[in-house]
Amino acid sequence: MLVYPKSSGRQRPPKEVPAHIAEDFHEACAVLGDSPKASAALSRRCLQLVLRENGFAQKDLAPAIQAVLDAKILPAALADNVDAIRNIGNFAAHPMKDSSTNQILPVEPHEAEWNLDVLEELFDFFYVQPEKARQRRAALDAKLGAAGKPPMK
Repeated sequence: MLVYPKSSGRQRPPKEVPAHIAEDFHEACAVLGDSPKASAALSRRCLQLVLRENGFAQKDLAPAIQAVLDAKILPAALADNVDAIRNIGNFAAHPMKDSSTNQILPVEPHEAEWNLDVLEELFDFFYVQPEKARQRRAALDAKLGAAGKPPMK
C-alpha cells in the first residue's frame, strides 16, 4: 500500500510572509479538501493576523476590515473582496441557517478557495511587493552611492 501526502496544489506562502501567518495559511490549504469549513475559519484567522500586523489592530475583525477599507490603501479589486474572508469564515465559526429551509448553510469548497485566493493577494500587497521595492531601492541607492550621488528620496 502506497500512501501519498495530501497536497492542495497551492504553493507555500512567499518567504516574506511572517511564519505564524504562513503556517495558518498552509494549514488552511491542507484541510480544504476534507473540510472547507476548517479552511475558511483558518483563512479568517489569517486575515485578522495580516491586518493586525499591518496596523489595523481593532479588537474585532469587521472594524479592522472597515479601517483598511477606509484607509484606501488596497487596490480596488482586492478591497472589493477582502470582506468575503470574514463573511465566509463566519459561516464556519458561527453556523447560520437558511431562512427559508432552516438548514445550516455550509461553507462550499469554492468559497474556501476564494478565501485563499484573496489571502494570496493580500500577502503580495502587504509583504512581497514592499520587500521587492525595498531591495530595488537599496540596490539603486548603492549604485548611486558608487557614482558619488545621494540616495533616492
